[in-house]
Amino acid sequence: MQFRFKIILFCLVSVVFIGCDRYTKELAKTHLMNHPDISYFHNTIRLEYAENTGAALSLGDSLPKAISFWALSIMPLALMVALLVYTIRKANELNRAKVICLALIFAGGMGNLIDRIFFDRHVTDFMNIGIQNLRTGIFNVADVCITVGAIGMMLFFTRREPQTLVEV
Repeated sequence: MQFRFKIILFCLVSVVFIGCDRYTKELAKTHLMNHPDISYFHNTIRLEYAENTGAALSLGDSLPKAISFWALSIMPLALMVALLVYTIRKANELNRAKVICLALIFAGGMGNLIDRIFFDRHVTDFMNIGIQNLRTGIFNVADVCITVGAIGMMLFFTRREPQTLVEV
């Protein structure tokens, strides 16, 4: 039952966050595209519409379309399949926190891949955080999922599991 629970947890977290990513990107297209930026907390949080054909911070934005397709769509898709296979194979060995972190990375990767594949490499980004000129790049919910999942993985995979004592 533990194995089945972890796989269901992985799938549920993935579907929920892919859905959140898709929903917020559609909201951004509806309410931010061709509209002025929206600012909160004295411009600390800014909502602005952008489309990115590159990777993080537009890296690879100027790659030829064929190379971009392979480097930013096919290779990440292969990585997402590998992550899914890894999670299924190692589910018995992974604790719930690790399963959730892997699901977040998977959901974020798939969220951006959906954009790349279905919207001709254009990933919708709409959030920006910063103070005055010190700002992040523009990002989306999928990027947040990947970041939170990766930080969680660093925390949970570097921490040793408590040893259980076996009574004789």
